[in-house]
Amino acid sequence: MSDRNEDIRYEKDSDGIVTITLDMAGQSANTMSARYLPAMDWALAKLRAEDGLTGVVFASAKKTFFAGGDLNLLGSMEKADAETLRYVEENKRPYREIEKLPVPCVAAINGAALGGGYELCLACNRRILLDDPKAVVGLPEVTLGLLPGAGGVVRLTALLGLQKALPILLEGKHHAPEQALKLGLVDEIVATREELIPAAKAWIRANPEAHQQPWDAKGFRYPGGDATSPQLRPVIQMAPAMLVKKTRGLTPAPEKILDIAINSMRMSYDAALRVESRGLVALMVTKECKAAIGTFFFGMQAMKSGKARPEGEVWTPRSAAILGAGMMGAGIAWANAAAGLPSVLKDTSIENAEKGKAYSAGLAGKRVERGRMDEAGRDALLVRITPTAADADFDGVDLIIEAVFEDVALKEKVIPETFGRLAPGGIYGSNTSTLPISLLAESCPEPTRFIGLHFFSPVDKMKVVEIILGEETSDETLRKAYDYVRKIGYMPIVVRDSRGFFTSRVFGTYMDEGQALLIDGMSPAAIERAAWKIGMPVGPLAVHDEVSMVLSKKVHDTHLALDERLGVKDGFPADASHTKAVGHEMVAMGRGGRRYGGGFYDYHADGTKTLWPGLAQFSQGNGAIPMQEAEDRLIYRQAIETLRCLDEGVLRSEVEANLGGIFAIGFPAHTGGAIQFIRGVGIEAFAARAAELAEAHGDRFKVKPSALERLRAA
Repeated sequence: MSDRNEDIRYEKDSDGIVTITLDMAGQSANTMSARYLPAMDWALAKLRAEDGLTGVVFASAKKTFFAGGDLNLLGSMEKADAETLRYVEENKRPYREIEKLPVPCVAAINGAALGGGYELCLACNRRILLDDPKAVVGLPEVTLGLLPGAGGVVRLTALLGLQKALPILLEGKHHAPEQALKLGLVDEIVATREELIPAAKAWIRANPEAHQQPWDAKGFRYPGGDATSPQLRPVIQMAPAMLVKKTRGLTPAPEKILDIAINSMRMSYDAALRVESRGLVALMVTKECKAAIGTFFFGMQAMKSGKARPEGEVWTPRSAAILGAGMMGAGIAWANAAAGLPSVLKDTSIENAEKGKAYSAGLAGKRVERGRMDEAGRDALLVRITPTAADADFDGVDLIIEAVFEDVALKEKVIPETFGRLAPGGIYGSNTSTLPISLLAESCPEPTRFIGLHFFSPVDKMKVVEIILGEETSDETLRKAYDYVRKIGYMPIVVRDSRGFFTSRVFGTYMDEGQALLIDGMSPAAIERAAWKIGMPVGPLAVHDEVSMVLSKKVHDTHLALDERLGVKDGFPADASHTKAVGHEMVAMGRGGRRYGGGFYDYHADGTKTLWPGLAQFSQGNGAIPMQEAEDRLIYRQAIETLRCLDEGVLRSEVEANLGGIFAIGFPAHTGGAIQFIRGVGIEAFAARAAELAEAHGDRFKVKPSALERLRAA
């Protein structure tokens, strides 16, 4: 017997087993859209009325199994009221009704089952997963500022026990088949798609009475103990402190998940589901949730779809050359080789080039030691890097990336000398962090084929590239550069040409404001603490030590030479006066940063570090700076500079501003990025606070009316 409505196919076989195949019309994936609830109610009504029903299999006609909640809808919720709670409760109701069916139910998972999709699987008595890398399962809601609100917190805690469930709930990872089986997220794996439904039906036939969930059975005991068990007491006592250490209290979702998971064991199952619903409603309206959904879901989708990429066929470079085997050049060679792109690594001597290749050998060796790569993979990767000191060895490559020292004269010498080695149709990129691409392009024989490719250090960890357009860079060159960056698995952020571009400008303001606070009399430890509290990965003083004040001064001196060449004064657009007053003075004292033996910190033989006592000499204030004032100065300074870049056209979109800030310079992720931070605060409230900071501390906090109008109009 077969029947269907617009979104579900209903088939009953001769053994009385019904297969419910989800196939939401007009959608590439099954989701909890407005069509989901009527479709599920239709299927459940038929199941309850079915004569001779012996079991139910849930399957999917899509490439994925079930993608879960409608994030457009969830992200638009504005009120944590009774109507929102009713919406949540209604959407999860079918899962409880599945659990109460008097026959065994099996999820036949053919593809990704995430969030609400995996929660459907949890409502079944058995979960069978296709052995396919794309068939991942998990509860990623925490990464979107939410919690698994369709029973995920309560059911997973009951299924696995608190200790095993918490990492899955709090990390939000996707789990491939073998790992999912090991963790207990699924019960069985089958090799082919054709085996899924037969395996599900075979289990039903072999287990006709297995319809009651363990947590509905009389005398149910949580695996590993309940909330009063002595063995769980240390976990329950230590978990909140460990969570705060990890999240800094900046994201409410993990705390809410932890609270519900623990307390679900202290009340009835249905009461726990209700508490879970209330928790989801409370999170849906938070600015952290809206930031995460806007940036990490829709923003990432926009980036992956290539909206910033000019139209045209996909370009796949067959070979590349990197000029300069220093830290950046060696890192780029690693990124290329790891992605399967053969690359020549050229330096002034073969010894330097070999040293650059040795960097990749070291990275690959560590991966072999950790079981993340086998020896054959390591050897194949290293073969793709050819060290040389001869230009002739990279004749005819599709891509050249110049990564020599950040010096205009040197780059202007290297570019015309090597451009002719490119294959017809190849492109030439400069790995510069601050120098104008249009200026460097003047030395290029074909400036239309010249573009900036700004990688970040360390390249193997910082998976983002700032693509900088010169005045004459063609759309074809941008398309090819964009395709190259995506080929090596990095995120492309496209910006217009400007001194410092986007990331270097904004990152510089963060370090500069840390030194401004030092001058104003705040203790160095308190400055670093303020940065920790707003969610920055490293304090401004510590990160400046890592970058080195020597490098900051060299960049400054380079821009002074540029000012003279261009006939301008103070041409770098971001204020760095406090860096000059502190960082440059420290260089003169011989304290250039970590690699120079010490800077803001002293570095000890046992690997520890302590703030340098001599920093007190830079203090000119009385130190009476409230912590909130310092926090605002550090985060507003970066947000305002990002907004300036957007207003000036250096940045082309809010999405690139947000994601670029988070992934390239560590802007606090819980905010959703600098522009989303402004929207989360509220445009008018942000403008008012910025005006207060400008009044108290100067023009670096001023916001142009045109920039605010741009945000209001978007």
